[in-house]
Amino acid sequence: MTPRPQMLLEPRKSPVQARSAASVDAILEATIQVLLSVGKERLTTTKVAMRAGVSVGTLYQYFPNKSALLQAALLQHLNGVSTALEQVCREQKGKPLKEMVAAVINAFLEAKMMDPKTSVALHAVSSDVDGAKIAKQKALRSLKAIAGMLGTSSESLTKEPQLVASMLVAAMVGVSRRLLESDAPEKQFESMRGELVFFACSYMEACSVREVRPARAAVTS
Repeated sequence: MTPRPQMLLEPRKSPVQARSAASVDAILEATIQVLLSVGKERLTTTKVAMRAGVSVGTLYQYFPNKSALLQAALLQHLNGVSTALEQVCREQKGKPLKEMVAAVINAFLEAKMMDPKTSVALHAVSSDVDGAKIAKQKALRSLKAIAGMLGTSSESLTKEPQLVASMLVAAMVGVSRRLLESDAPEKQFESMRGELVFFACSYMEACSVREVRPARAAVTS
């Protein structure tokens, strides 16, 4: 199969003024709305432009086709998830390991599933717009933030923070994918989140240095 030229997916130019940024934001929001309304097969640049209240010519200044629109919408969504995760990692520095991982998991899944319908729709089109490549880049970003946080913990790890962070990212991505591919992600969200927190906290306990208490001296009469 001939690979899709990358240039067809990349935006034509980046907005440099507030007015242009507002237009792009409106276009990406309209892309989500049209995607949810008619699906990816019937989504067109004309429909998106009409929903955004801009001309098709304005839309084409930034996005050459609907694939570029969908990729940009997916990228915006994943950037939001990564930003939320990075923020909580900064806030959790210096805290106990279990508190850290519980906070990170909650922040990640809440950002990922803030709007379940949108998340599901974007997940469904990700394979059409090089979503795997984007997801890999965001996973590396998350990995760096989590590893940096773990390195500041008030407790010591028996494993390298990078390895522990890799396991956590893999677990979070796996659970989020399970939710996105389920029939009713909203109904399964709380139970899956709880199980993931339990799993991660148990893993943290196994990876942390436990304090060894000195044996009590025998009592002699």
